[in-house]
Amino acid sequence: MSYVALRSVLSRAIRAGSVAALAATFSATVASAEELVMSSWLPPAHPIVTGVITPWAKQVADVTEGRVTVRILPSPLGPPPAHFDLAADGIADLTYGLHSFTTDDRFLRSRLGQFSFLGDTAEATSMAYWNVYGGDLDAQAEHEGTKLLGLFVHGPGMFHNNQRPIDTPQDFEGLKIRVPGGYIAELMEELGVTTQFMGPGDVFEKLSTRVIDGVTFPAEALKSFNLSQHLSDVLTVPGGFYNTSWFLVMNEEKWDGISQADRTAIEAISGAALAATAGKAWDAADAAGMADAKEHSLNIQSANDAVLARISEIASAKEAEWAEKVAAQGFDGAAALAAIRKQAKK
Repeated sequence: MSYVALRSVLSRAIRAGSVAALAATFSATVASAEELVMSSWLPPAHPIVTGVITPWAKQVADVTEGRVTVRILPSPLGPPPAHFDLAADGIADLTYGLHSFTTDDRFLRSRLGQFSFLGDTAEATSMAYWNVYGGDLDAQAEHEGTKLLGLFVHGPGMFHNNQRPIDTPQDFEGLKIRVPGGYIAELMEELGVTTQFMGPGDVFEKLSTRVIDGVTFPAEALKSFNLSQHLSDVLTVPGGFYNTSWFLVMNEEKWDGISQADRTAIEAISGAALAATAGKAWDAADAAGMADAKEHSLNIQSANDAVLARISEIASAKEAEWAEKVAAQGFDGAAALAAIRKQAKK
């Protein structure tokens, strides 16, 4: 029952003095409402929480006329790498996270969204990722136990450190760098970096105390996690040094328990629409991050030809290895990579 219809019924019941009718209407409305609990691990003020997750949760209530609501927990139900399983196992109704946080191969095809040189904006690349991974590569099948509601990527990944500019491929060697796992961890290792896996929330402490020398992050993180004051150099790569792929999922049983009409309404604000919203939020946050880097007088450099050549050499080998594994599952990885890059540049 819509809010407007409910108010009308309540008004009539009150005017008629029908307490029984009022109680029955209230009970029926309460019984039909579904509150979904979301575990959220990013800081509440993070641009993805304020610009994507919270607005989407509000939209769910709006498009279902209050029949389905989302309650975002003030603290997560587990560490960031556990969040897909929290939803699949029904511990949380809704979660979001990075595919690269899961170390097994269940999200093999998702790696499409992690490679180098994908696109220069999060909005275009996120929409391309939804279209290609969500379409040709059948992303839903890799998210077993859940309903896949959203896919997106952050802005072009960058390399930040507090030791030296990266003028040659050898300048990477020996640096202790935080990575989010997945492709970028392997790329960094090939470049001679000592990789350190940790969640975003741990980076400030490790960087400020010099436990690590730098991080792989998009520009957004410089401001969101207050990192600029502990860095000296930022290296950019056309189309991104790397990227990370993100999911938004709902427990499958919870999804099946929602009416078909409300599922249709929720799907309309998810998928491609959510990819566009998330991409715009990342792009705005990246702009703020670059402004923060300039305010702190960081040395921002574009990768030169020698550095790009070495990254390309490693990236090509990693892409070919991935495409071979994907082919064994019956999918064309090379075609998917070509498609996401073409769509991301539109």
